[in-house]
Amino acid sequence: MTVDAHKETMEFQAEVSQILNLVIRSLYSNKEIFLRELISNASDAAEKLRFEALTDDALYEDDPNLRIRISVDREKRTITVSDNGIGMSRQEVMENIGTIANSGTRRFLESLTGDQAQDSQIIGQFGVGFYSAFIVADRVTLTTRRAGLGPEHGVRWESTGEGAYTIETVEKAGRGTDVTLHLKEEEDEFLEPYRLRSIIGKFSDYVSIPVEMPKARPEAEEEKEESGETEWEQVNKGTALWMRNKSEISDDEYKEFYKSIAHDFEDPLTWIHNRVEGSNEYTSLLFIPGHAPFDLWDREQKHGVKLYVRRVFIMDEADKLMPHYLRFVKGVVDSDDLPLNVSRELLQHNRKIDSIRSANVKRVLGALEKLARDDAEKYQTFWKEFGNVMKEGPAEDFANREKIAGLLRFASTKSEGEAQTVSLDDYIERMHEKQEKIYYITADSHAAALHSPHLEVFRKKDVEVLLLSDRVDEWLVSHLTEYKGKHLQSVAKGQLDLTELEDKEAQEQLQQQAEEHKALLERIKETLGERVQEVRVSTRLTDSPACLVVGEYDMSPNLARVLKQMGQKAPETKPVLEINLTHPLVERLEAEQDETLFGDLAWILFDQAALAEGGQLDDPASFVRRLNKLVLNQPAPARRGGRKKGAAGKTAGRKKKKSTDEQVSSDSEGGNGGD
Repeated sequence: MTVDAHKETMEFQAEVSQILNLVIRSLYSNKEIFLRELISNASDAAEKLRFEALTDDALYEDDPNLRIRISVDREKRTITVSDNGIGMSRQEVMENIGTIANSGTRRFLESLTGDQAQDSQIIGQFGVGFYSAFIVADRVTLTTRRAGLGPEHGVRWESTGEGAYTIETVEKAGRGTDVTLHLKEEEDEFLEPYRLRSIIGKFSDYVSIPVEMPKARPEAEEEKEESGETEWEQVNKGTALWMRNKSEISDDEYKEFYKSIAHDFEDPLTWIHNRVEGSNEYTSLLFIPGHAPFDLWDREQKHGVKLYVRRVFIMDEADKLMPHYLRFVKGVVDSDDLPLNVSRELLQHNRKIDSIRSANVKRVLGALEKLARDDAEKYQTFWKEFGNVMKEGPAEDFANREKIAGLLRFASTKSEGEAQTVSLDDYIERMHEKQEKIYYITADSHAAALHSPHLEVFRKKDVEVLLLSDRVDEWLVSHLTEYKGKHLQSVAKGQLDLTELEDKEAQEQLQQQAEEHKALLERIKETLGERVQEVRVSTRLTDSPACLVVGEYDMSPNLARVLKQMGQKAPETKPVLEINLTHPLVERLEAEQDETLFGDLAWILFDQAALAEGGQLDDPASFVRRLNKLVLNQPAPARRGGRKKGAAGKTAGRKKKKSTDEQVSSDSEGGNGGD
């Protein structure tokens, strides 16, 4: 059948052009990774064919031996990477290469800093794949045909990577994909077969699909060879790394395997390699990265664990193998017992998968515990990158809640700066002898938490308080209410009970104060009306005049603000206003007889308390008006000199005569005299 030549020239999607420029500029120092990426793509294509052929043998087209072949043409200065995997249709070529159908692309581009070294790491996380070919090539030609389609459905794609590409229908006898790189002038080193073999040995030795190159021959034999048939030999070991004995695998091999599956340029922090035998046989090789991917908080962010069944690739991003709070874990799980036709739906209700997941979660948490115990600095690196994700754990994984809680780190009133270095075990170890609770405060920033009026009594009594300022912290403390028998208590909720830290005399004195100033409390409550649930004497304050407290089971003001920022409704709660009877502003309030001025002062107290906790006022203009009125109503300070003669004469006989020095001082302070 003749092929209808259908050729088009099309523009790259804007994001693709940006990524191409970044790849060529930022990854040039790691240019040999182009071969790793192309082999990885070819391996994935072969694995996908193997999986689809489980239900349709005809896709093999009488060629069941999957392979990847790499050839060099010195005269044309090309490298060709060929596979006989699943291949692509015309539409798939346009979707996979002409555009980037990835919801995280925009976030990826926004995360770039302009720092070449730093951006190269981010680009690695994104997974440049096919586009890495342009690091060494000034023109790339891709010829492909999807398995199951006829030879007339071949597709040729070509581009120089400068904004446009051509795509046309061609005839292709075999299924799969050929990627031909037309090398740049300065890249002659990659025309040497030994150089390509060394790269394959470094990056792709573990690939289970055979990677083949023409068999090496002496030059004399090559000249004599008349047959056009090439003799191929396998250049990689072709054994899945995770199936090899741990004692036979070097640390460097583990690191290179991780970099390949994670598209990362940095080493992992640690890894866990296990072979389980018995009623449920499987092998797992899991890695904990050294830094967070750019799309860690993307709603559509994929999990990093690949599922194999008896070395047959089944699916990427197998989310059922790892809980969401461990979504940063990369690696492989290879089961001997699952059916080859297992689907995502079947995984949801498979006991063997539940067993694998449960065991691997414990292994990952155990590895993190060991890291925290043996290398605090490296664990702090992990926490800085993934701490907020780990805080999702207690809500998601009830069975391991205590184990996860032990891995959490916080800032506190006894830690330096904003660094989250305090564990709950550290806190318990420093608790007062009679202290029974773990105290914390939530706020929308570290500074707001650190300077909250609610901490004043705790500083006075030298009681440590955890400072929680990440958005996820509200979610955390709503599910983590206890650790090792110690209740977690917000210092800004409910009636503060420090009886275990106070003597009986102090408690009796507080009760007496509340009774003595009952009229003031009632008067303030009457003024504020429905805005407050109650007005009471504070046990929290030592320096501030007032603070707002919500009920023990009410939503905290910080969580309400977070919900509103996300466009969600938050239930209205009436706070309790607590006042500090020893503060001058409260003393003045109690002495104020003018009802209007009393009302202004009471509202100022309330609004100040809300602002001190990072809240927003419902009526800022009224607050400003009351504050200005208060300032203007302050009695003017008495002048100490410069009176008019008449006034001075009237008072002269009533005062003792000042010394000469005092008189001079008075005259100078009086300025130009006169009221």
